Amino acid sequence: MDKFSILKHHFGHDAFRPGQEALVDGILSGRDALGIMPTGGGKSLCYQVPALLLPGMTLVVSPLISLMKDQVAALEAAGIAAAFLNSSQTLEESRQVWSRVRRGACRLLYVAPERLENQRFLELAADLEIPLVAVDEAHCISQWGQDFRPSYLKIAEFVSALPRRPVLAAFTATATAQVQEDIVRQLELREPVRVVTGFDRPNLFFDVRRPRKKLPELLSLLAERRGRSGIVYCATRSNVERVWAELNRQGFSAARYHAGLDEEERRESQEDFQYDRRQIMVATNAFGMGIDKSNVSFVIHYNMPKNLESYYQEAGRAGRDGEAADCVLLYGAGDVATARILLSHGTGGEPEARELERLNAMVDYCKTNECLRNRILDYFGQTHPARCGGCGNCQGMFSQADVTVQAQMILSCIKRVRDRLGYYVGAALIVQVLRGGRSQRIRELGLDQLSTYGLMREEPRERVRAWLDCLEAEECVYTEPEHATLRPGPRAGTVLFHGERVLMLSRVERQTEARSERKKESASSAPPDSGLLAALKTERTRLARQEGVPPYIIFSNAALADMAARAPRTPEEFLEVSGVGQIKAQRYGEAFLAVIAAWRER
Repeated sequence: MDKFSILKHHFGHDAFRPGQEALVDGILSGRDALGIMPTGGGKSLCYQVPALLLPGMTLVVSPLISLMKDQVAALEAAGIAAAFLNSSQTLEESRQVWSRVRRGACRLLYVAPERLENQRFLELAADLEIPLVAVDEAHCISQWGQDFRPSYLKIAEFVSALPRRPVLAAFTATATAQVQEDIVRQLELREPVRVVTGFDRPNLFFDVRRPRKKLPELLSLLAERRGRSGIVYCATRSNVERVWAELNRQGFSAARYHAGLDEEERRESQEDFQYDRRQIMVATNAFGMGIDKSNVSFVIHYNMPKNLESYYQEAGRAGRDGEAADCVLLYGAGDVATARILLSHGTGGEPEARELERLNAMVDYCKTNECLRNRILDYFGQTHPARCGGCGNCQGMFSQADVTVQAQMILSCIKRVRDRLGYYVGAALIVQVLRGGRSQRIRELGLDQLSTYGLMREEPRERVRAWLDCLEAEECVYTEPEHATLRPGPRAGTVLFHGERVLMLSRVERQTEARSERKKESASSAPPDSGLLAALKTERTRLARQEGVPPYIIFSNAALADMAARAPRTPEEFLEVSGVGQIKAQRYGEAFLAVIAAWRER
C-alpha cells in the first residue's frame, strides 16, 4: 500500500490536509521533521501514516495516560495494531504488551517521556527495529513554553543510545518562534522538514466578556448551550468546586476535575465527560492536554489563564471536528492578581520576567477592543487580514466617550499617593482611594486625607477599572511588571496638565443575530437533515456503549454530519463519507445504513 491507500483504507480520507503530505514525505525519505499545526489539524496522521509504511515499530512519546488511551483506541478502531505502556497498567498487562511488541504485532507503541529514562526499557528498545520516534506535544521540551516537562529533555539522549538512530519527528499546536527553535535544539533535530500550517482555527469564535458578576453570566452562556458538550476552565480548585456545585444545583450535567481529587474520581469524571455521560467538565488546567474528544462545542474560561499559549491550547479543545464552536473568556480585574499568585506559587518569590511578559500579553488580549483572533495570531507570528469578522470584537458595536476628566482624577490620585508614601502602589489600592474605601490599610497610610479620596465614590468598581484599562491602552498609565504597581505613562503629563483629550471605546454586546449569521455561514452547502443526524448520533452512542469506547472513536461529529448530508444507500456510497475507511465501513456500515434506510422510509 502507498500513503494514499493507507489514508483512505484506515482513516477514510481521499486527500491530505495542508502540510500533512510534506511531513509524511519528509519522514518517509529519512528526514527529521517538525510540524506546527493547529489543534484538530491532523498532526497524528503525519506520523501514523509513515508508521504503517516503515518497517518495524514506531515509538510515540506522549505526555498523558488519557491521550495514549484515546489514540490507541482510535487506531484500533481503524484496524491498526497499536498499544501503550504506562503506570496505569498492571504488571501482567505490561507483559502482554511487550509480548505483542516482541512478536512484531504492534506498529505503534505509545510511552510517556519518563519511561525513556528507564534503563530496562532502553535495553528492550535496543533489540527492536524502531524506524521512527514521534514526539507529541513537543512544546513540553521548552522552558519558554507553558507546559515544560523536564523528562522531555531526556528524549535526545534516549535516541542517541539506540543502536541505529531513527527518524525523529516533533509535533505541537502552540509554539512561538522561540519555542520552535528550542524544540529543534533540545531534540537535536537534524535539518528537519519544517511545516508551520498556521495557528488560525477559522471555526472558532473568540469572545471576551467583562461581566459585573461572573456566575450569572456563566449560567446564561450555558443555558444558551444546554445539551451541548463543553469545558469550563477555572484558575483554582476552589472556583472549580463552587462553579461545579452551582451548575449541578441549576440542573446542568457537570463533572469536575482538579489535582485535589483522588485519582479514581478524576478518572471517573474524565470518562463521564468523554463518554458523553456528562455534558460539561468544570476543571483547572490539570484537565485537557491531549484530550481528543471531537464534539466539544464550547470552552468557557471562568478565569483568565496565565499566558496566551495556555489559553489558545485550552480554548482549542473546542471544535476539533471542524464544526463551529465558541471560546469565551470571562475577564475580571482580580484575574490578574490570581495569575500572578499562581505564577509565583512554589517559588516563594516574584514570577520570572518571561512569565510576566507572557502574562501581560494575556491581559492585553482581554482588554483590547481590536480583533481578538488577530491578537492571537500576532502573538504566534502569523500574518493575517486587518480584521477576522468572526470574533466578539469584530462583530460587536462600540460607543465612544470622552473620559478626560476621569483620566485626570485617576492620574492625580496616582501622583498624590506617590507623593504621600514615597512609592507607587497597585491598581486595586488606587481604585479603593478613588471610591472612598474605608479599609484599615487606607486609614493607616493616611490615604483618606488626600484630596482625591472619594472622588469616584458614586461609581461602580468595574467602571473605575474600565477607565484604568482605557488609560493603560492610551499610554497614560502602565503597570510596572515586577511589583505590579501603577505608574504614570508617556501621555500622563499632557493629559493631567494640558487637558489633552482621552477617548474611550466601549463594546456594546453583539446582537444574537450576528451570532446566528455566523452559524449560517459556517454551515456546509448541503446541510444535514437534523432528524437523520440525531438518529445517527443515537446509533453511535449505542455502539460506543456496546464496545466501551467514547462515541467519537466510532465516528466524529463531522463524519456523522457528512453521512447525514449524503444519506448513502449502499456500502460503496458509505465509503464516500469523509472519515469512513474500509475497516470502519466493514465494522459499522451495516448498522448506520440501516438507520439511514429507516429514516428514508418514515
